[in-house]
Amino acid sequence: MFNRHFNFPSLWKWLLVGGAVGVTVGMPAVVFQFLLQTTSMFLLESLAGVSAGHPAGEHPLLKLPRREQVLPWLILLLPAAGGLIAGYLVNRFAPEAKGHGTDAAIDAYHRKQGQIRQRVPIVKLFASVVTLSAGGSGGREGPIAQIGAGVGSFIAQRFGLGAKTQRMLVAVGMAAGIGAIFRAPLASALFAAEVLYSGMELESEVILPGIIASILSYSIYCSWFGFGPIFGVVPEWGFSSPVELIGYLALALVVGVGALLYVNTFYGLTRFFDKLPVSPYLKPAVGGLLTGLIGLGLWTLTQNQESLAVLSTGYGILQKILTGDGLALGIGFLLLVALGKILTTSLTIGSGGSAGVFGPSMVIGGTLGAAVGLAMHALSPVLAPHPAAFMIVGMAGFFAAAANAPLSTLIMVSELTGNYELLIPSMWVCAVAFLVGRPWTLYKSQVSSRLASPAHFGEYAPEILSSSLVSEVFKASRKFMAIPEALPISQVFDQATRSSQRIFPVVSPTGKLLGFFRLNDLTTALHLPPEEASQTLAKDIIVPDRATVRLNDPVQKALNVMANLNVDELLVTTDDDPRTVCGIVTGADIMLHYSRQYSRIKHGGIPGTEETDASLGVR
Repeated sequence: MFNRHFNFPSLWKWLLVGGAVGVTVGMPAVVFQFLLQTTSMFLLESLAGVSAGHPAGEHPLLKLPRREQVLPWLILLLPAAGGLIAGYLVNRFAPEAKGHGTDAAIDAYHRKQGQIRQRVPIVKLFASVVTLSAGGSGGREGPIAQIGAGVGSFIAQRFGLGAKTQRMLVAVGMAAGIGAIFRAPLASALFAAEVLYSGMELESEVILPGIIASILSYSIYCSWFGFGPIFGVVPEWGFSSPVELIGYLALALVVGVGALLYVNTFYGLTRFFDKLPVSPYLKPAVGGLLTGLIGLGLWTLTQNQESLAVLSTGYGILQKILTGDGLALGIGFLLLVALGKILTTSLTIGSGGSAGVFGPSMVIGGTLGAAVGLAMHALSPVLAPHPAAFMIVGMAGFFAAAANAPLSTLIMVSELTGNYELLIPSMWVCAVAFLVGRPWTLYKSQVSSRLASPAHFGEYAPEILSSSLVSEVFKASRKFMAIPEALPISQVFDQATRSSQRIFPVVSPTGKLLGFFRLNDLTTALHLPPEEASQTLAKDIIVPDRATVRLNDPVQKALNVMANLNVDELLVTTDDDPRTVCGIVTGADIMLHYSRQYSRIKHGGIPGTEETDASLGVR
């Protein structure tokens, strides 16, 4: 009888793997927080004299004396020094560890079968500690999400659990890491399931193992740093009048527009740094220097240490607002901090620094919310009986709009503050702000739905692609790079890193295909002894397997070859000569073709219903 309703092998599987991920992620979360707290106190408080406060619920394991006077030159130089060190760590050992982390984990889930190199969590941990403790603006969510995702990927690889389980454990690891560091086990499981998609979808299979993993990692983490909400005991401000919805509507519009400004500034500066003709090793230092300049400018202008919330995590100002002291700073000051935090976070992470975007979103949303709360209270106390409550609701609304994750954010902010009395206004603000910010997102690796995810491609593909040919799918106009067989490995690296390809054909002097290599094959070759590397040519790193399909091969064959070789790009050859390469077909090409066919069937061929290249992330 019970077997009819419960799949016991599956339940035990998720209990075991979810538990393994939770226990394994718990200790790295402890190490990350301890290193971050200790180095932040030493660099920012003991050396620079910066003290913007800490959340009441976070108790440092080690206390260091604080310098009484601020040293302005250290405010300027510390973020630059941190960026320089983080830039070296990331670019030397794991380039995928740069940026805000969560997006890389989402990308690994959808497009890389959950594959994350084992060194990534270690590099991410130290690079993020250096970035944040030196004053770089960012949060802890991104680093711990990528660390947790890396741990989940490692466990799946170590025990040979297969691609589907590996992808799942990447998301479960995200949940475990965030659940520990933010003491929000329920919200983190929902977040890991929701943040994968920009549309109104959840990866439901992630939730149960995510909850198990989050509870265990949370328990381990809190055994060291204490249980309870991060912001301690928060007054139980509630919702008592429908009239308050008018004030909260104004808040929703402000944080929705603020989220649009944040996302566009973030990616605008990211594009600027991508094009900047400076070594990638130095770009985070440039971003750190500009971050320090903004922090120094605000401190000089205001002569108030609360303005330094634009550096590092900045949670202290939120604690001040909750206790009521921060409201005395005034509307102008709070708006200045919000704008400054948008700029410093965009500069720090957009330049290649390593930190998260969730924490800054809380600071930006919280200060905007407090400013709106003060304005509504001045207009009429009925609209905002408790201006500080607008801070809590503003945090939720801002990130819901910026990340397209309203449900988990709603629960997350309640768990962060321990206040569940504001769920009604939070729901109202999250819904409206989400609609305002709908077209944009901080997480560019999100896909619109399960239908658009390569991770679920095989679930829907067989019927649609059974009669499709490679010639119908691949883009003949797409330029591709072929590597001459005699090209030295150093020149191969220079050319390959400038290309968006992931697979490269190696050709003879007459242009005939000899084989191929992937970027990771090239990385391995670069670690050869110098004398051996100097004599290595492109033909020496050729992979013996043939990652090719012909123009008139069935698309299903292309999918099978991709799966067998664990690649998402294949070389396309002519039907007449299997050694003449005419292009490259990607998993995204197949997904786009499939999605268009599916939409055509689903909507009866109605024009305009198909997925676009941009929505699916196709180059």
